Amino acid sequence: MKLFILREDKGFMGPTKYENDELIFLDEDDGRDNPSDNRGYWNVLLVDDDEEIHSVSKLALADLTLNNKKLKFYHAYSGKEALSMLEELGEDIAVILLDVVMETDDAGLVVAKKMREELGLFQPRIVLRTGQPGYAPEESVIKEYDINDYKTKTELTRSKLVTTMIASLRSYHQLRVIEQSRVGLEKIIKSSANLLEEHSVKGFSEGVITQISSLIGLDAGGVLCARAGSVLDQEDDSVYVLGAAGQYANFINEKLENLNDELIVEKVNYCLRSKQHIYRDHYTVLYLHSSDYEAAVFVKIGSKISATHRQLIEVFLSSISIGYENVNLFHQLRNAAFRDWLTKLPNRTEFINMLDTAKATGCDPKFNTVALIDVKHFSDINDGLGQETGNKLLIAITERMREAFGLKVKIGRIAADVFGVIGERSELTVEKLSEIFESPFQAGDHLLPINITAGFCDVSQCKSTGIDVLKQANIALNRAKKSVTSNFEFYMPEMEEKTTWRLGMIRQLRSDFSSNKLEVWYQPQVDLITEEVVGMEALLRWPTGDGFISPSVFVPLAEYSGLIIDIGAWVIEEACKQLHLLQQKGKENLRVAVNISIPQFRDPQFVSLVKSIALKYQIKPQNIELEITESVVMDEPQIVVDSLKELKAFGFTIAIDDFGTGFSSMSYLQQLPLDRLKVDRSFVIEVTPGKSAFIAETIVTLGNKLGLLTIAEGVETRAQASYMLKLGCDEAQGYLFAKPMPFDALCDFLERSH
Repeated sequence: MKLFILREDKGFMGPTKYENDELIFLDEDDGRDNPSDNRGYWNVLLVDDDEEIHSVSKLALADLTLNNKKLKFYHAYSGKEALSMLEELGEDIAVILLDVVMETDDAGLVVAKKMREELGLFQPRIVLRTGQPGYAPEESVIKEYDINDYKTKTELTRSKLVTTMIASLRSYHQLRVIEQSRVGLEKIIKSSANLLEEHSVKGFSEGVITQISSLIGLDAGGVLCARAGSVLDQEDDSVYVLGAAGQYANFINEKLENLNDELIVEKVNYCLRSKQHIYRDHYTVLYLHSSDYEAAVFVKIGSKISATHRQLIEVFLSSISIGYENVNLFHQLRNAAFRDWLTKLPNRTEFINMLDTAKATGCDPKFNTVALIDVKHFSDINDGLGQETGNKLLIAITERMREAFGLKVKIGRIAADVFGVIGERSELTVEKLSEIFESPFQAGDHLLPINITAGFCDVSQCKSTGIDVLKQANIALNRAKKSVTSNFEFYMPEMEEKTTWRLGMIRQLRSDFSSNKLEVWYQPQVDLITEEVVGMEALLRWPTGDGFISPSVFVPLAEYSGLIIDIGAWVIEEACKQLHLLQQKGKENLRVAVNISIPQFRDPQFVSLVKSIALKYQIKPQNIELEITESVVMDEPQIVVDSLKELKAFGFTIAIDDFGTGFSSMSYLQQLPLDRLKVDRSFVIEVTPGKSAFIAETIVTLGNKLGLLTIAEGVETRAQASYMLKLGCDEAQGYLFAKPMPFDALCDFLERSH
């Protein structure tokens, strides 16, 4: 214990005895307080190499209280020690009582300079004290150094020391408020920008809580809640947790009541009802709103939020309210882009993203198979029972698949009546799908039995992207649709190879047709009695660099692609144009036969087109023979019959080609306005010495009975020609008489034939 005397009129002195002085006893103090426990105190650093000055200063200021906060002292006995403590405590030091002369004559000035310039401490206030007046001129020191006051130790009586300390503390407090506001405003600007960039409602909500905690300088836990059923694809209007931090992080996307915290549930609901902030000692509930979007942010804190922090938070909330509205609007846009509006399932775009994710995870066994499921005859349900019933059916299918598969698969709606499923191979099976669709579905007042077609694909087989996986599954689905034995198909690489080949051929055919590379050849037809040429069949040829592509290959492709309509019209025009040239050469009684396919009959302009071409080239209609096959008649019987009757009435002749090779109905045969039956080459080949051709004979006999002319195709031998003549066949074409030839060769052939 030491004895010190404080004289009110003489300033701070050493241990001396004066009359009427008050004796003050102080306990020994090591000068070290806990730096972490600084809440509710003004931290003061005493820097002096005289230990007695520390004790006297602490004694003089011991009872000082400002803004309900007392002083807390830290002690340093040299400039070096002072800088070390300042580096540790930083801006938490409010005032430094700093001696100028310590280990060196300017140690205090060095401390003042370094703490400002090197340590970057601009908020702590400095009161310089010196025991050697005049050593450092007061005016120059005040100008050069960022200090509050510069006094000799003898000047600082207790009252003056207290006055100086109060002024310094107030200055420090004002600087702290300004700095907090600056930092807070910087955080608001930065956090608002970050939040406006965050398009996820969940991420935005978590960011709001994190930024609020940052603004008030606390590691607070909290939740952001809103009536967000639409955001979470829920139909109710309950309050949901959209974002959370701390102990509540596991409750995101849960209903608020699932927190099992009555205080949070009550205060959040009250905040949303009252539409105002709630400030309490241990929690705060903040109201966030913009336009029609509102939310409540519950933050759990250890103490009441200060007025300054309230202002910062409210400015922050005003700043990000528009962000909350935007992120909700963006979520709606995202749902429109990636969610099916009816079933709430991922749409085609999102399903492809899911497939990409499955690929990126190295074909996780849980998601190694994809299936596309097509609802058969769905358009009939829409047309017959109404679109509302169709929509209810799709929802019922979605619910049943979700119930059957649970979380084991991911489901999407790929098209109007096509669902996509990603799952484990052992779970996503034909048997499982058949079981799901085995019983009827309730769609409103209707109980509808549903059949499906499905295409499966192994995700691991595809080494490209999600869209490639979807393409392969779709190839399998299309194969299943064409199958007459099964409703399910599994993708095989050769399926895609065939599809790729077909598309390549169609593309090349389209290109060559546009470049006028296709040709029309002709095969003469002769009268079997006179063997004079009576006509010719127009045959389409597709030349390549090393030969010709067979019509049996490219004609089906042209029909499949719809290109046959344009090609067919071109063939008719070429045939009529060249027949017109022959007529100008004196071959007036020749006819030309042109094959017509079913897509041409479906073309509304077909009949008028044929008429206009005949008129354009001044060809008598009876010199143009339109050939159809049995399969064409059976595909669209009524369209074909109606079109042929109109063409027949105009004067064209009609022949049925390949007769006897299909399964034609005799009732339709009787309706057709036919002029000629063509006996297919497969029946003519049966004509061999010593053997009868029963089918060829039947066809010729039928033609005669119906009053139709008959022509035999593929006649290659004299025996076949003689046999068909004996049967009563009228005409023939085949290699015995002439092979197909270009128009110039045809002209030469006709000249030689006369």
